[in-house]
Amino acid sequence: MNRTELIDAVSGDTGLTRQQSEAAIDAIVYEITSGVRSGSPVRITGFGTFKLRERQARRGRNPQTGEPVRIKASKGIGFTPGVKLKADLNSRSAPAKPKSIGTPSAAPAKRATTARVAPAKATTARAAAVKKAPAKAAAKAPAKTVAKAPAKAAPAAATRATAKKAATKATATKRAAKR
Repeated sequence: MNRTELIDAVSGDTGLTRQQSEAAIDAIVYEITSGVRSGSPVRITGFGTFKLRERQARRGRNPQTGEPVRIKASKGIGFTPGVKLKADLNSRSAPAKPKSIGTPSAAPAKRATTARVAPAKATTARAAAVKKAPAKAAAKAPAKTVAKAPAKAAPAAATRATAKKAATKATATKRAAKR
């Protein structure tokens, strides 16, 4: 799930507008980042804890030449999952949906929200396969467009770029198969 899909999911689950959902996610990310950066752990009860991890300076080796290299001290982030998150991950049933706050007053009344339909009792592997199958089919299927004007030919540069990408992919696949 990427950022856009997360925003849409939060919007659909809570009844917030897309802009409100995006603002809420931005605020959460900002607060977690600033909290961890200041050195204090950020605990979200039931979800987990974000902590600052400091790495000391150390010596490493350049893999190409074998020469010793000094690696600077750096900061990283650590995440420790909470008890509820672990239980939800290991459970066969779906996690509880969050409470919806209803239809936002700023949104038009005719606006329909898209709801995700989950299979009744699907195992995790089967549920993952069900979710991925439509995405793969959509990626392979040609896009349906309603055009009022006749279709125009694609520019030659775009066609060459697409062909070049396909050739690069095929070469990478052949190399991976040989290994």
